[in-house]
Amino acid sequence: MESEIAQITQHTGGVIGIAWLMIAFPLLGAFILLVFNRFTNRWGHLLGVAMSLASFVVAVLAFFELIGLGEAERRRAVHLYEFIPNMKIDMGLLIDPLSISFALLITGVGSLIHIYSIGYMSHDEHRRRFFAYLNLFVAAMLLLVLADNYVGLFIGWEGVGLASYLLIGFWQFKPSAAVAAKKAFVVNRVGDFGLLVGMFVIWTSFGSLAFKDLDPITASGENGTTLAIGLLLLLGACGKSAQLPLQSWLLDAMEGPTPVSALIHAATMVTAGVYLVVRSGAFFFPEGSGAALAVAIVGAATLLAGAIIGCAKDDIKKGLAGSTMSQIGYMMLGAGLGPAGYAFAIGHLITHGFFKADLFLGAGSVMHGMNDEVDMRKYGGLRKFMPLTFVTFFIGYLAIIGFPLLSGYFTKDGIIETAVHHQPVLGWLAVLGAGITGFYMSRMVFMTFFGQKRWADNAHPHESPLVMTVPLMILSVGAIFLGGYLVLGGTLYRFLRPAVGGEVEAPTFVFTSTPGLATLALVAVGAAFAWMKYGRAEVPAVQPRGSFVTTFARRDLYGDALNESLFMRPGQWLTRIAVFFDNRGVDGLVNGLAAGIGGSSGRLRRIQTGFARTYALSILIGAALLTGALLLVGTI
Repeated sequence: MESEIAQITQHTGGVIGIAWLMIAFPLLGAFILLVFNRFTNRWGHLLGVAMSLASFVVAVLAFFELIGLGEAERRRAVHLYEFIPNMKIDMGLLIDPLSISFALLITGVGSLIHIYSIGYMSHDEHRRRFFAYLNLFVAAMLLLVLADNYVGLFIGWEGVGLASYLLIGFWQFKPSAAVAAKKAFVVNRVGDFGLLVGMFVIWTSFGSLAFKDLDPITASGENGTTLAIGLLLLLGACGKSAQLPLQSWLLDAMEGPTPVSALIHAATMVTAGVYLVVRSGAFFFPEGSGAALAVAIVGAATLLAGAIIGCAKDDIKKGLAGSTMSQIGYMMLGAGLGPAGYAFAIGHLITHGFFKADLFLGAGSVMHGMNDEVDMRKYGGLRKFMPLTFVTFFIGYLAIIGFPLLSGYFTKDGIIETAVHHQPVLGWLAVLGAGITGFYMSRMVFMTFFGQKRWADNAHPHESPLVMTVPLMILSVGAIFLGGYLVLGGTLYRFLRPAVGGEVEAPTFVFTSTPGLATLALVAVGAAFAWMKYGRAEVPAVQPRGSFVTTFARRDLYGDALNESLFMRPGQWLTRIAVFFDNRGVDGLVNGLAAGIGGSSGRLRRIQTGFARTYALSILIGAALLTGALLLVGTI
């Protein structure tokens, strides 16, 4: 096995030398839109789109410059400035195949979402501020993936956390949106704590936080320190990527505007955890190590949990949120398999960015035509009224279930086949998850676009404007062709190898493998069952009670109840005990001492009469007592 990663070399010329413009453009857009608010109210949305597109252009030019270099030269460092001199930490960028792949996804899909938002947010009086937050998010996400050390990565990490809080809670007048934003912020802080402590341990153990100063290790070289670092980084990844046990924030986050769901919860932020694992893979998640196995187990458990949750949601956006949990679980599973799984994990991350953004924006288009209704039980037969939305949504649906020759077929099935080969139990659980995906996604399509109309008489479904449907068309093209291009012939694997290392021979995609055929069979069964239950049969207007499993899924696997029981309730009791101790203990001691001194001084004050004869008598008595005491001591 060849696990060497190409050396990082300094680069100052060409487009790569000014790659910082990728971050600067959207950051400048956010600054202008937030500071000069009155001046930019009318055209601020156009500025936001222009800044995102400018960043995309720089990313494309940097990509072509990078592939023009030899494979061993495709890791270029761009020094910016000295950040923390005493710790010898510089701020710089690392332009390599891994970071540029993310940059293209963030700016490309992000720009399409910006364009879509022009139509979706056209009637919102705070549209200018919304685009400022979108630009801020893109800038922070780019810093996260382009930074050449963990400090820059962490700054971007926290930046996307702030931007997501602002975007999820954008409609602050809705209590549910405000609560969802706070929940996302708090849960992510748990994961961020793991990442921060992991960085402390890295610095203590290796004396540096720069990627270039960390040496790849093998499974035999794993020790307690590297295992601890890997598990701490995994905790951070679980928070940002909504993996078990830190997944509870994701479904509530659907309270934000739909473009937010597409940008944050489909194409970018939730993939940050996958990036962290793959970027750190050679250092702390080597193939066969305990940390890598933990990543794979978390991914397999989450892909099943998200799929089960998706089966029980009538809210179209929450159904897609459960799907996002599940698909990120597939990526984490692939990332936990080492170099053999990296290409499929990153490939699925890229294709998922296209078809899941297509699905989320398609859901937003449906909501746009249905007076913001999200309950699929009140849809039905919409393909006749929204033909463009239906066709693009259907393509995204086929891609995510792994329909042959579409993007998801190559990337997700590639993860499954690799997992069955390296971790059979986890691999076959992933096959089961694919079958469940076939059911819940087919259920969503049948309830929304097929059957009889179930909407209210005052609803007037209609197609969305071109500014919303054109991005859907572009995304659907990626959902069709991108997977085959990235996977067949090992194209993406060979491109990523200088950044992540790996075997000499690229992993191949087998069309007729046993896991692949089993996956297709289960997907077909799941789709057929969904057709019988929701396509052919009448969709009930009221959700039936269902079994324990159904209730379990509807309540998000009791994730909130578990967090409430294990953390929130004990936290409340600890707070009450602390308040009681503070009030009765600390305050009681202080107040009691003050009251004692005040009371005693009040009593002593009474002996002060102001009469000279009284004081003379006191002096006489005191002198007599003192004399008597001296005489008594003398006799003894």
